[in-house]
Amino acid sequence: MNEVWAPHAHRLRIRHVDDHGATLDERDLAPATGDRAGWWTGGLGPADGERYGYVIDDADTLRPDPRSRRQPDGVHGASAAFAPDAFAWTDAEWTGRQLAGGVIYELHVGTFTPEGTLDALSGRLDYLADLGVTHVELLPVNAFNGTWNWGYDGVLWYAVHEAYGGPSAYQRFVDAAHALGLAVIQDVVYNHLGPSGNYLPEFGPYLRDGRRNAWGESVNLDEDAVRAYIIDNALMWLDDYHVDGLRLDAVHALHDDRPVHILQELATGVDALSAHQGRPLTLIAESDLNDPRLVLPREANGYGLTAQWSDDWHHAVHVALTGDTTGYYADFADADAVKKVYGGGFFHDGTYSSFRGRHHGHPIPPAVPAWRLVTFTQDHDQIGNRAAGDRLSTTLSPDRLAVAAVLTLTAPGTPMLFMGEEWGATTPWQFFTSHPEAELGRLTAEGRIAEFAGMGWDPAQVPDPQDPRTFTRSKLDWPQLDQGAHARLHDLHRRLIILRRQRSELTDPNTAATSVEVGDGPPDARAYRISRGSVQILVNLSSAPVRFDASDPHHVLLATRTPRSFRRAIEVEPDSAIILDARSTPR
Repeated sequence: MNEVWAPHAHRLRIRHVDDHGATLDERDLAPATGDRAGWWTGGLGPADGERYGYVIDDADTLRPDPRSRRQPDGVHGASAAFAPDAFAWTDAEWTGRQLAGGVIYELHVGTFTPEGTLDALSGRLDYLADLGVTHVELLPVNAFNGTWNWGYDGVLWYAVHEAYGGPSAYQRFVDAAHALGLAVIQDVVYNHLGPSGNYLPEFGPYLRDGRRNAWGESVNLDEDAVRAYIIDNALMWLDDYHVDGLRLDAVHALHDDRPVHILQELATGVDALSAHQGRPLTLIAESDLNDPRLVLPREANGYGLTAQWSDDWHHAVHVALTGDTTGYYADFADADAVKKVYGGGFFHDGTYSSFRGRHHGHPIPPAVPAWRLVTFTQDHDQIGNRAAGDRLSTTLSPDRLAVAAVLTLTAPGTPMLFMGEEWGATTPWQFFTSHPEAELGRLTAEGRIAEFAGMGWDPAQVPDPQDPRTFTRSKLDWPQLDQGAHARLHDLHRRLIILRRQRSELTDPNTAATSVEVGDGPPDARAYRISRGSVQILVNLSSAPVRFDASDPHHVLLATRTPRSFRRAIEVEPDSAIILDARSTPR
């Protein structure tokens, strides 16, 4: 049955077209009545591969299906029907992966490989399996305007971007990942729609008038059909594409005033599907609210999501590594910042935020397991939203990058790596777009430059997001992987992931089992002893060796630089870290 929600339409026709857009046939749909008012129906839908679209009222312009699965000619063209059940899956034995104890690897399909396709990504999955990660997280792949983009300007949430290979390539990718024991997390954006190719408002009130967020008009969660549009989309990824989890972009921008929040409604539906399929399905929220309600169980008046990102952990460790205290990093120069995020997850848990100019956040109850927070020293936002898209490898020495690896992969949360981080990739990750509309492209570029000029950046140093070279510069340089310090850093990441798997203390969900002692000095010149049960992580970010008291005997599990060992002490070189099987204290 062909069904479309289009309460704004007075007349609605479905039009079938050939590959060149010429009309093959056209028929009227009938408006539903009663509790189905606003919906239009009419016979069987198009067959697999057939191109079609809708004509609203008396216009003669074809519009894509709001639930289109394929857009062969881009978001302004006709839709193409896609039969997800036609794929011959080989993952019948796949039972999924719990997030607890896992390691996430975040990547962008278009820049991870030279080809920038899902099939090319499938060919690199053995590399990720060998690295030891458990979950591969893709930036959004839904259909957006243009050829390349971060993916957060999507306008057709049900379609896989054609330049990546479309929905068939996506199924092949997930199947290949499961064959190697890798779970797949898909980043999805339900808080806004992109600026070009968004024809949904012509069909119905998908957006809420007068309520905006940072990226435009808010999605209208007052409408049942819009809520269903979101939940059905989430279940599509998990069911039709066998995806193992979703990363929910900026959930703080979901304005929902109903008693049952859309996130709770979504989590309930996903949990039901998980029980039906007999495999864990994961929901991870990105939120700047520092609100544990996201991950608290519904029985405790929470939403019941699996996990959430911890920007506070990133900020505290970023300041410790770099000394950068500008903007929102200012609060994290506090000597207790690293200690607090290791033990409590959030730094701002009701404390005053100088960046926001108000008190912010809520404490996390001690019963919440540590793995429910995703922790990282680099991600697509924290790199790409810098003016030049510069990674930590631009400013940190190889030795300090090694310390960053130790901090990331021994943290109490669920660690996440951003593509190329594991070898200290020097390619930037810059903000890039490819809007075909000249005026939109100009406004995007000017807006980006003006934003950073206001922060004191030289406009000439801010890459033009519309320049194709900005996109190509952001592609990984894979030959670096085998070169000198890059190869050593890659090997360190592999060894750390193995150690994390071998030592249960490093995945202990009880935050009470973690303690941090902090030495004196400026933010990026302190020494730390991080105790995780019997495993100790000794970090020296100062410019001189630091001696730690140690039990006798003690055993070094891993060192980024060779320490000097004494009977009852161990000396850690500048810009280095060791992991010790003993109780040690700085002196």
